[in-house]
Amino acid sequence: MTSSDSLAHPQSGFSQRFARRVLRRGSLLAFVLILAVFAVSAPNFVSPTNIANVFAQSAIPGILAFGLTCVVIGGGSNVVSGGLDLSLAANLGLCAAVYSSLNNAGFSAVQAIGLTLLCGLAVGALNGLSVVVLRLPPLLATLASMNLIAGLELVLTQNSVLPTDSALLDTLANGVLLQVPALAWVLLVVAAGLGLLIQLSPYGLRLYAIGEYPQAARAAGLGLGRYVFSSYLLAGLCAALAAFCSASYFSGSTTGSGEMLLSVVAIAFLGVVFSRRLVANIPGTLLATLLLGFLINGFQLLNIASFWVNGVQGVLILLVVAMSSALRKEEGGQ
Repeated sequence: MTSSDSLAHPQSGFSQRFARRVLRRGSLLAFVLILAVFAVSAPNFVSPTNIANVFAQSAIPGILAFGLTCVVIGGGSNVVSGGLDLSLAANLGLCAAVYSSLNNAGFSAVQAIGLTLLCGLAVGALNGLSVVVLRLPPLLATLASMNLIAGLELVLTQNSVLPTDSALLDTLANGVLLQVPALAWVLLVVAAGLGLLIQLSPYGLRLYAIGEYPQAARAAGLGLGRYVFSSYLLAGLCAALAAFCSASYFSGSTTGSGEMLLSVVAIAFLGVVFSRRLVANIPGTLLATLLLGFLINGFQLLNIASFWVNGVQGVLILLVVAMSSALRKEEGGQ
């Protein structure tokens, strides 16, 4: 909407700003209310130990959601045609299986870690090539790669758990710094690193420009394909990093990693409400990660069935996507 449009339709401009403010502040208020209810009703919910454990338990879905956030920023927030990576959880499972297999086979720590990171990047490159070169819709491209990767994991693990142990996994599982678990530090460090890259660097600004205004970015001479491809590489790297956290948490590779996909999508899309412009962002994704982490933790402390968590996640996705889409359509119609 241009400035002249704003002058011509002052009420519509005000309504959009008001709706954005309500959505953003309402989400923050809901966050505070959820914490307040659990603080009163759930035993030990606000204890330092429990809070630190929530941060640690949120590391795996949070890091995956950071990767999805990068893809959404580079490809645009349209759920059907925009940036999306449904293979993240499956990529984590494959990377965890690769690391466990290499570690059990006697590879050195450097080799096992390096090859695991390359595995995550390779999956990211596959998705990037499918979207950029083959021009497949991200939804279909990553859905196909998700099934391919899940099949490779089954072949590698024979659909069984691969237990393993290493100094890295011991440190991640049992390490504590300033009374905060190592996995919580991993979550915060990854969030800080990607926050600096995406929110503050020229690369991040260009990635936002390409996702939100692709035609203007192309006219400015930015290489759209190169940046979109790089966002999938970042997602693959996040999957590999999350795989190390998962392997430390479960003492090796485990089946069923694909079940995390709903949580990852919920976190990434919920994170947009913590942005003034309702766009995907790393700080918002971190807040959404903690919101969902505390929600799950509160349910566990109150002995509420876990399937309610899935229902809440589904409702959150519907509400955020519907409200954000309605606001964007209203802007586009002005």
